[in-house]
Amino acid sequence: MSERSLKLPSRPSSRRGATDAINRALERSDITEICQAIGTAMSDYNVSDIANECGIARQTLYRAFAGGPKHPNFTTVLTVLDALGFQLHVTIRRTARARLALPKAVPPSQ
Repeated sequence: MSERSLKLPSRPSSRRGATDAINRALERSDITEICQAIGTAMSDYNVSDIANECGIARQTLYRAFAGGPKHPNFTTVLTVLDALGFQLHVTIRRTARARLALPKAVPPSQ
């Protein structure tokens, strides 16, 4: 966990600001910072409505995205982002960490 993630992010002033804050946290791959950014974005909405839409207790949402030692599971993250009107998007990095697998040999047809 980076020292940067220990301070709470400032409250974004718009959906674009919330999106940018979440994307910056995702670029850093800092789970605590990601949770805090989503939690900060949630604070711009009626959390009870988000909880009802997600089928998750309101207090559970607060705890999950407070940036504490316990992190939400991936399903919770995707469900909350969807309820907020956001979607996760994957792009290719300039530097790959893993090598692509070799293509599997196709068995000859009989």
